[in-house]
This record gives sequence, C-alpha cells and structure tokens, in this order.
Amino acid sequence: MLDIHSHILPKMDDGSSSVEESLKLLRTSAEQGITEIAATPHFYASQYSPQKFLERRAACAARLQEALTPDLPRVYLGAEVCYFDGVSRIDELEALWLQNTNILLLEMPFAKWSCRMADEVAEIQNRRDTQVLLAHIERYLPFHNSDALQALRAKGVKMQCNALFFLSWRTRRKAVKMLRRGEINALGSDCHNMTTRPPRLGEAIQVIQKSVERDVWREFQRNLPDLSGKGERL
Repeated sequence: MLDIHSHILPKMDDGSSSVEESLKLLRTSAEQGITEIAATPHFYASQYSPQKFLERRAACAARLQEALTPDLPRVYLGAEVCYFDGVSRIDELEALWLQNTNILLLEMPFAKWSCRMADEVAEIQNRRDTQVLLAHIERYLPFHNSDALQALRAKGVKMQCNALFFLSWRTRRKAVKMLRRGEINALGSDCHNMTTRPPRLGEAIQVIQKSVERDVWREFQRNLPDLSGKGERL
C-alpha cells in the first residue's frame, strides 16, 4: 500500500528530527502494511529557491539512505508545494514532481480561494503536463462548497486526504462518502513524528475496508499512482 504524503526525511522540515526518528516512522508504517512511502517535505518559495530545496532534500535523503534496510517501505522523493502567486510559472516546477511521476502535491491556503487561485491550479494542470494532487483535501472543506472542488476535479485535478479524515468520528462518515463517490484519489499519513503526528494510515485503511464495498476499494487501489517507474529510488 502507498503512503503518498509524509514528512520522514530527517531534519528537512517540521517533520522527523533525526535519522532514528525517520526509521521509527518507517518501521511503524511497515507494521501497518505500507510498502511504499513518498517523502514530501514542505517547499515554501519564500524560504528556498527550488534549487536550494532540492540540494537540501538530497542531503537529508542521503543520510536516511545509509540507514535503510530491505524490510522498510520503499522511499520516493517528492515535495509538498505550498501555493504561491505565480507557482504555475516557475521553470523548475517539474523538479518538484513526485519521483518517477508527473504528480505535483500542492498545498492550498486554508481560506477561501480566489478565482485567480483556482485558475492558476487549473493552469498547472492544463499547461505543464502536470498532474496536480491537492494535499489533505479535508482541510479545505470548511472554506469551499462541493461545487468549487468539483470544478477543479472536472479539469483533471485530483485529491489526497489524510488518514485522520477516516479516523475522527466527526469526519469518518464524510470521508467514506467521498471515497465512494471517487472524490479521493490517494491517501497519506502526513506523519511528522512518533508523538503528536505518528503514522496511522494502516488504521485508516482498516476503517475503509470495513466501510466500503470490496469493489470500491479495489477500484481505488487500481487507480493509485505507480511510483516504481523507471527512475531511481532510495
């Protein structure tokens, strides 16, 4: 099973604080049945240029790579790109894709989006040969009605949700309905550490398997991104 959103690279962002913690996150994920995990550290254009971000990511990944063992999930590199005005026009956008794919994990503002913001997301999707995947879609629901999100879906934008969406009693029913309707395209733990934000994707999968029809779950799995590709991985 694929975890497409995590912060497991040591000392890269507000996620794992050490190689040791990264290994604990990976071991816990493996115990929950996760076989592939995307390391998606935050990219803020206000803090780093894409080149500096990629250099820093490579250094953190190298430290983790030395400690990886075959029993751990396969790790692929990516980024959680924080939306900013002009994101569709940066030359290095492709370098922020999830490894071996054309997927851009995009974090939107936690507020009502302007028409300009929505148009720029659609522009990335339509003009840059990029598959936009909106991170933790559940966090935007308080600010947008279903029509606004459906308009982006109609343009090809896909949606990722976090494990907690299925684990909280307040949102579980909504999450299951969205999965049944095909409005969730990928799952992520969004794990940061072993205390306040540990890996819980395995628990979420158990809830899903008990809550939706078998063919719905199989169809969801069949449409998950293939990270193996032909490129290198950690």
